[in-house]
Parts: sequence; C-alpha cells; structure tokens
Amino acid sequence: MNHKAFSSLIALTLACISTACSHQPVQTKAKNQPALLLISIDGLRPQDINAQDMPNLWQLAEAGVRAEGMRPAYPSLTFPNHYTLVTGVVPDHHGIVHNSMHDAELGDFRPDLPQAVRDERWWGAEPIWVSAEKAGLRTATLYWPGSEAAIHGIRPQAWLPFDSSRSAQWRVEKVAEWLTAKANKRPAFATLYFDKVDHASHSHGPNSSQARSERRSSDAAIGHLLSRLRQNRQLDEINIVVVSDHGFAEVPPGQALAVAEMVPPDWVEVISTGQVVGFALKPANRAQAEQHLLGRHEHYQCWRKNELPARWTYGQHPRVPEIVCQMDEGWDALNDEKFETRKNNPRMRGSHGYDPALPSMQASFIAHGPAFRPGTTLPVFNNVDVYPLLMKLIGLPSANHHGSAATFDAVLRD
Repeated sequence: MNHKAFSSLIALTLACISTACSHQPVQTKAKNQPALLLISIDGLRPQDINAQDMPNLWQLAEAGVRAEGMRPAYPSLTFPNHYTLVTGVVPDHHGIVHNSMHDAELGDFRPDLPQAVRDERWWGAEPIWVSAEKAGLRTATLYWPGSEAAIHGIRPQAWLPFDSSRSAQWRVEKVAEWLTAKANKRPAFATLYFDKVDHASHSHGPNSSQARSERRSSDAAIGHLLSRLRQNRQLDEINIVVVSDHGFAEVPPGQALAVAEMVPPDWVEVISTGQVVGFALKPANRAQAEQHLLGRHEHYQCWRKNELPARWTYGQHPRVPEIVCQMDEGWDALNDEKFETRKNNPRMRGSHGYDPALPSMQASFIAHGPAFRPGTTLPVFNNVDVYPLLMKLIGLPSANHHGSAATFDAVLRD
C-alpha cells in the first residue's frame, strides 16, 4: 500500500471511530488476524476453575493465561458489565446503568423486555462487533447483551435472540457451526454466552451442588467446542478469551429486607431492587424521603446520585436514579412479593451487585491462542481493560474507552 492510500485509510478509520459511519466495509490489515472467540460464563468465580470441576477451562488456562481475578465495573450486574467488556466504557457512560432502568423518553428497561433490549437507543458507545462490521469483518454473536440491537444501525452478520431454554451443548454446536464454516464464511469475531451457572448460584448459592453441576456442564460444553476446533485444525489458530461478568456472594437465610421497610412506598418510585436499589423521589415528599434514606443504615447505605463514592465512577448518567442505596455483602432488598416468597422458603442463596472492590465480586479471565504466552498469570485488573485487548487481537483501533491495553503487555507474544 502506498503512502497516500495508507493515509486515506487512517483518516477514514479515525472518522468512523468518532462518528456513526454508514456500514461500508473497509479493507484493513485485520483481515490477516487470527479469529477471536469471546466466551462468557455468567457468574463464574476465579476459584471455581479447578482441575476437578472444570478440567477443560483449567487446561486452557494452564496452556495460556489466567488472571487471579478481574474487577467488575459498578454496578456488578450482568447487563452493565457484559456491555463494558465489549466497549471498554463504564456503565455510567455507556448507559446500561443497571439490569433494570427507567429513561424519561424510552420508558423501562429489563432483560425480559425484548422491545427494550432490541432498541438501539439504550446502548451507548460502540461494541466490538459494530467496529468489526464497519471494517468489513464478519462477526457472529450468541446471546451477548447488546447484540440484539442495531447499534449505530449495525448488527452482527449472525446473531440470535436470547433463548434461555437452549442447552450449553446446543450453544456450542451453533458457535462451532459458525467457526468451522468455509474460510470465507467464518467470523473474525464471535461470542458465546452461558447463563445457567448464574441461575443456579442465585437459587442455591455459589457453593451449592447445583451451581457446581452447572459449572461442570458449561465446562463439558466448552470441551466439546475445543474438540471440534481441534478436529478442524483450528484450535491453535484461534484466540480464545473466557470471562465472567462478576463473582458471587452467599446470602444466608433471613438476610433480606423488604424495600417497603427502607422508605414509605408513597414517598418514592422504586426504579430497581436487589443489591443496588434505586429510588426516584416524589416531589411532595422529597425532603422526608431524603432524610429517611440518606446515610448509613444497618445493612445498607444510601447516597444522592452525585455524591456516590468516586471510585465507582457512577452517578452522572440521567438513567441513574436520584437516590442509590448499596446493600451490604450478603443482603438483598426485595419487593413485597419476592420478600414474602423468600420468607416462606428460607435457604442459602447467592447474589452479586455488591461493591466491586469485594473479593467475592471478582470475575474470571482466561486467554489462550497464538497471541498469548503460555503458562502466565495476571494480577487482578479492571474489566474495562479487556476491550482494548480484544480490539488489538482483531487488528482494529479502539474507540474511546476507559481501559488500558498495557495490562496485558507481559502475557502477549511479541
């Protein structure tokens, strides 16, 4: 490529980073990069990856890179952190500030509202698959939060609406189908998402036999996928990054509050419950509600949105409610119906959404492939750093983000 052509390419690429370009393929050096597969096991703790329960992930880590832990962004919830992983932007900036949100223009957002999940107006920043598609690379996503929406008018070339009934085995077969297609049809970037470990950890606790069984099932499915890639002589030619979105803490019986106990219901509108509880204040009772909520309580603490701890980098986005209450580790705040159900069925449970600085909230990170030095370990790092790594692996410049690619300098091959 001559100097003039190269300069034109750089100018066009930079323009696409700062604006929503039309979906016109740009031929780049990324075409020569190994394919990249990003796998998420929702709620997988670093200590859960061991030779007995998860031998396939254990072997992948032994032959590649593993982190002692990965610190989630605030709040340590599923949708905010999955979108942070693929944008490098903290939730307070990309707009997915909670699993449950309210927007003055768009209304309500929850994972079980398909119309909201597929509305691109909720999703700020630019995820990897959009950048890759703009650059003329094929992408395929299986169930990654955000991939059902046409962000900047662009979806992955292959994607499916989320279906929780699909087994781990079915999911890996679908991704294997994409990755082992003819060379000119294979995605340069693909994602795979497992949710059953999270569900079992919520219902029975992260140390339960049920959660352990789901971890084994997810690992077995990944083992099958690795076998398919090995048989197709691709395993050593593809970069694989395995992550989770958050860790898990046990919630013993009796450690739950009814949200109605926190503040009189007619003083507020409840925006979110669980571990990060959000309230909009009704004008007639604003002063009473603030006086009642703000400050330290027995099992939680509440702040005005613009007075939250600075280390959380949270509270500036319009979708963050006026008052945010953070539950202590091991405590849940529930609506009346869920609270009554919990009282009538006391057992060990599990939750996340607590302070990301807690060891229990640390997520997992494993990487394997031609880009990585085998047998290396990383200290705990922030999950915003994953995005610039992924962009480097597919050979594209990163959009604006809050991470640091230097985190991985010691574990990447020259």
